[in-house]
Formats: sequence, C-alpha cells, structure tokens
Amino acid sequence: MALLEGKTLLVTGVLTDSSIAFHVARLAQEQGAQVVLTSFGRQMRLTQVIARRLPQAAPVVELDVTSQDDLDALADRVREHTDHLDGAVHSIGFAPQSVMGGNFLAGEWADVATALQVSAYSLKSLAVASQPLLTRGSALVGLTFDARYAWPVYDWMGVAKAAFESTARYLARDLGPAGIRVNLVSAGPIRTTAAKSIPGFESMEGGWPERAPLGWDVTDPEPTARAVAALLSDWFPATTGEIVHVDGGVHAMGL
Repeated sequence: MALLEGKTLLVTGVLTDSSIAFHVARLAQEQGAQVVLTSFGRQMRLTQVIARRLPQAAPVVELDVTSQDDLDALADRVREHTDHLDGAVHSIGFAPQSVMGGNFLAGEWADVATALQVSAYSLKSLAVASQPLLTRGSALVGLTFDARYAWPVYDWMGVAKAAFESTARYLARDLGPAGIRVNLVSAGPIRTTAAKSIPGFESMEGGWPERAPLGWDVTDPEPTARAVAALLSDWFPATTGEIVHVDGGVHAMGL
C-alpha cells in the first residue's frame, strides 16, 4: 500500500512547479492521495495552470487566509470535491520587503503586522477553517525556517516564523483531543520563487552545503516534500508539536 493511500489532503501555497508545496502535492498523489489546492485573487489562474502539471489535475478552491469570508467558506468549498480531509499543508508566508533585507530596526508595525498575520496567525486560521472536515488521525503540517536564530536579512520574517512555531505547539495542545496532529518541517534554504523574493537571500544560503554534514542542494525541494508527506501519513500516529529538520544537519552543528 502506498504511503498516503486513500487520504484526501488540502495543500496551500502552490504557485509554481518549483515550490515546495507543488512537490508535496505531487508526492502525495504518487503515494495514493487525492489533493485539493488553494489559491486566491490573481494567483488563482496561475495555480490552476500549475495544477495541471501534477500527475492528476487537482481542483483549486479560493482561500485568502486574511479574509474571514474565505475562511468561513473554506469547508463548503472543499466539500464540492470531497466530504472530509485527512490532512492539510500550510505553505503560506509573506512579509513586505520593507521589513526584510536588513530593515529590522526600521520595520513599521503595519508591515510587521502583515508578516505576522500571513505567516504565523494563518496557521491557526487554516486549522480552524479546515477542522470541520478533518478526521480523527488527521494531520496539519507546516513549513518553517529554523526560528532559533537571527538569520541575515530575514528580519521580521524570522520573528513571524518564531510565532509560527509557537502557534503550532499551541494548536497541537488544543487539537490533540480531537485526534489531529500538528507538526512542522524546518527546511534548509531552497531557491523557490518566494525565497528569491527575500532581499539578500543568497547570504542565507551561502555556505550551507559546506556546513551540512549530509550536504545540501538549494535547488532540490524533494527531501523537504518527502518529510511533509511522511508526517501526513499514519507512520507518526503519536507525534505532535514537533519540528522535523530537513536541512542536511546544519541545525545540529552549532555553526
């Protein structure tokens, strides 16, 4: 039996075929899952085009995580394609460039608030919006970038990721009684479209392959996507509130 045989999953954040979310969706389908994607606004058309590049074309439902109307309608929109969910993937993040790239001290609250809402609070929003469809034994998996450190140029997005990781722990506490697991994958730097929009991103990835005991390919999202798929599966039935590092081992080296 395939790893995700018979499961139905909601995957956010598919914008290009280089995105981690795209490869999660692809692997999920290859491992037997039915996949529903989300997008919103002008990105809807792009996601619909990219969805046709998956092994099986996936439906796309509208979800802007900053819109309460969209969040309230999510369950009904997903029900047009399935009557339940066995898991959801949070691959959403955004911060205005004014609060990254060395602008930490100059960051203004309005822009910081945007980063926190889209990149951290949205994990709770997605969990609550999808909960009516999530079955006992289901999983919510999000993507982070190790928030223990002050990375070059990451600035307020790093703060948002710290809030994101804390949010996951509180969700694990509150959703556990319903049988819903909440875990994160902390990936090393990958040259996705979103990453390349970070001013000075090359300073974050610089030297990573040399510091990683296992090496690291900044162009390969497959290892990260595999970890997400594993956490969505039934092979981690008693794991929640965890952060799994997929970074070649850099997190453990103290460098």
